[in-house]
Amino acid sequence: MKIKAIATITACAALLSGCGGNKTADVAEERVEQVRTTPLAYQEVSRQIELSTTLQGYDQMNISPSLTGLIEKIYVEVGDRVRKGDTLVRMDRNQLNTTRIAFANLQIEMNRVQMLLESEAISQQTYDQTKLSYDQTQETLRFLEENTFVRAQFDGVISAKTYEDGELYSGAQPILQLTKINELKAYVNVPETYYPLVKKGMQVNVYSDIYPGRAFPASIEIVYPTVDPTSHTFTLKLRIPNSSELIRPGMYVSTVLDLGRTEALVVPYQAVLRLIGSNNRYVFVDEGGVAKRVFVEIGERHDQTIEISSDSLKVGDPIVTTGQAKLVDGVKLNVVQ
Repeated sequence: MKIKAIATITACAALLSGCGGNKTADVAEERVEQVRTTPLAYQEVSRQIELSTTLQGYDQMNISPSLTGLIEKIYVEVGDRVRKGDTLVRMDRNQLNTTRIAFANLQIEMNRVQMLLESEAISQQTYDQTKLSYDQTQETLRFLEENTFVRAQFDGVISAKTYEDGELYSGAQPILQLTKINELKAYVNVPETYYPLVKKGMQVNVYSDIYPGRAFPASIEIVYPTVDPTSHTFTLKLRIPNSSELIRPGMYVSTVLDLGRTEALVVPYQAVLRLIGSNNRYVFVDEGGVAKRVFVEIGERHDQTIEISSDSLKVGDPIVTTGQAKLVDGVKLNVVQ
């Protein structure tokens, strides 16, 4: 009897609980939110983006001879300006002098076997062996001359010095660093959506906080042909004339890419919401009096508006612009003017 009574009570409790749950669900379904909407439309926007970067010397050369050993003489100091072809470093000359003597002897021998070959006094094989030795020694002499007397490959400024006269050079670090500063370069990463708008040769400006209000003209020298799959950006190389040498390698600068004007789908900035715990963005659309959540990709922001795109949206869709923060998918809407 007790067991039967307990079962009856449990069943009644379950019935009451079920009745209460349905009542709550009915209340949730009858919930109506007051909102305002704006028809989705195209708007003409300016394609102008600001990017930051660090300047580099247009050319930079590490003075690192292929020969290791004693440094006889370093002809320059940090800050010295040099011209293309100037001698910067002289390494130990013993190997060079020995090779010069050997090559001079081979020149004499080469002349002798040339005459003997013409008179058929020696075989072609003997001549070829002497010619091979001559060519190899000539190439070794050229290599030693380039790496014993190290010269500047372009006009520039000595920007670093690691060794002093008389020290042993191991090749671990460059002896000097030569940098071209009357012309600079910079690399900037641009979002992939702008790829069709950027062209080689386009003119841009570079700005430094050190010179407020002053623009330094530059041009796009290279548009790199691939997009980084991780960051979804592509790289531009900028070429910046710097005859005044006011800006220098290592300076932090910004650049503005003016890519003209175009039409884009825009909505008020506050209409776009972010899914908690992720970077996914969405808007609510009034679909027959019911809130529908639509995920979107966001583009450039323009003051109080932002560009959006989605395959699920079309021009004229009523986007909820007021009251969207309280919405959930499927809630009923009362649109007020």
